[in-house]
Amino acid sequence: MNIDQFYTFLSTTGVEIAIKVLAALAFWIIGRWLIGRVVGLIQTAMSRNSIDTTLSKYVGSIVAVALNIALVLGILGYFGIQTTSIAAMLAGAGVAIGVAWSGLLAHFAAGAFLLVLRPFKVGDFISAGGVTGTVQEIGLFASTILTPDNVKTVVGNNKIFSENIQNFSANPVRRVDRTAQLANGVDPLAAITLLREAITAIPNVATSPAPEINLLDFQPQGPVISVRPYTNNANYWQVYFDTNEAIARVGAANGWPVPAPTHIQRNV
Repeated sequence: MNIDQFYTFLSTTGVEIAIKVLAALAFWIIGRWLIGRVVGLIQTAMSRNSIDTTLSKYVGSIVAVALNIALVLGILGYFGIQTTSIAAMLAGAGVAIGVAWSGLLAHFAAGAFLLVLRPFKVGDFISAGGVTGTVQEIGLFASTILTPDNVKTVVGNNKIFSENIQNFSANPVRRVDRTAQLANGVDPLAAITLLREAITAIPNVATSPAPEINLLDFQPQGPVISVRPYTNNANYWQVYFDTNEAIARVGAANGWPVPAPTHIQRNV
């Protein structure tokens, strides 16, 4: 190639390539700006509707990745590069990744539903996925639960979402279930009155609904009294143990004998 041909190439093909490169840069800059605006609008709309921040960020990331891929394919198409094979290759890779990560994607989908439907929130005391404890974190793939014995447990969101969920913090109060086994000879009706007075005096016991003290059953060793105060979930264990102590104090103060099984003698 001589000098004249080189100048001819620069004045025709070179200028055309330069224009395309500049146009591609302009498309990239403007496209990135538009993508940022779209993602920002989506996240703002989700925040305005009180959707969890974690979910809005992940949705924004997914939208940003999809739009960036579309932008790159569009720029390549502008340069005349066949993008059909590239798109097919990306689709095949997506299918392969989806099959390989099907379990992980199931946890992702379940996490999104947990964030949208909100059957529980951080700080709630729940029983889900075979674990009972206080929710520390709701992630997109797994949730962290702190059990009553202070063990940090990570449970897959799909396991939580596919099983029953008990939220003990959803209602204002929760019932504490205890029983008092009386000995034969102790008046159960008098015992109910004494226990009701003692249980009502326990700190943090709710007045509405009032504690339920009832004659529950009859056993060979004597009557059984159900003792069921209500309290806020934050005070559950305090009321639980104080109820046991109140039963013991009332029994000791009134001289209730220790229940003992009655042996029935049979004639052979």
